[in-house]
Amino acid sequence: MINCAIAEGMSRDDFMDLPTSIEDAKHLQVVAAEEFLELHEMLDDRLGPGFGVRVGQKMIIEDYGVLGLSWRTCSRVGEIFKRSDRYFKLLSNTFVWQIKEDGHISHVILNREAHRRGMELSTEASLSATVVVLQAMSEKDILPIQVSFKHNQSQDLTSYDAAFKCKILFNQPTYSISYKTSDLNLRTAKADASINKYLLKQVDENAKGIKIPGNKFVSDVEALIKDGLPTGIPAIQNISELLAMSNRTLTRRLSEANVTYRDLVKKTQEKIAKDMLRDKNQSIGDIAFLTGFSEQSAFNRAFKKWTNQTPSEFRKSI
Repeated sequence: MINCAIAEGMSRDDFMDLPTSIEDAKHLQVVAAEEFLELHEMLDDRLGPGFGVRVGQKMIIEDYGVLGLSWRTCSRVGEIFKRSDRYFKLLSNTFVWQIKEDGHISHVILNREAHRRGMELSTEASLSATVVVLQAMSEKDILPIQVSFKHNQSQDLTSYDAAFKCKILFNQPTYSISYKTSDLNLRTAKADASINKYLLKQVDENAKGIKIPGNKFVSDVEALIKDGLPTGIPAIQNISELLAMSNRTLTRRLSEANVTYRDLVKKTQEKIAKDMLRDKNQSIGDIAFLTGFSEQSAFNRAFKKWTNQTPSEFRKSI
């Protein structure tokens, strides 16, 4: 927000009285929610209506930390909302995303109470950033067909129109952004690349007799499981689809390598967890999210079953 405000004409001196200085903020992972919301309100007063929307348009996936990292590995565009919902339920109570399909339209609802104006402005930024993130995920110019806000209409809709390019409603029952269901079901650019890669491998196997070695096949499946875990443990059919083969063929190929799909999931979870626990900067909550658990306590129990140590004990022993 501060970078965006400076780009719009404010100076660093305008932020001298912040509870957290600009320099201190560079080294923090979080700031107090009330401080964050107060800054939203101050900048909206100084820079005019739609500042939160303009901030959302400047956000990039890397700005979202671990959550943004997980978005990079989604199979379909709309999966980012499932991952976001899991992440915030595990680590915060700030957001609850919900998708309601209504025919060919999907309404992505942000269940959030705006107890002060800063929360309204923050929600505007979140919905605006959604447009940017979905376009980055799909590498297509997909746009919403409607955006709804619970609060009153702004005096100037210029920034809103530029960001959303669709029908904008105020004083509505929910905060939501609506897309064509087909757009949310688009494969992400990364998933398309993965499928093309495996299709080429199968062409080599079928036409040239070049069989993919068992250990290479297993490592490829592990990589896809790792990508899918932030949404929860991926079903075998999801992995089969990305490999462009049937469940039966996938099961057979894994059996030839003396491993089952279930065992491979557990092995992948354990490996990710151990690797991430060696990084003291990664929170255990983030690790639980990235390994497919919906509760940190469930992750703790599973890790102790794998290693006879809790995650904290394992980290201290390194």
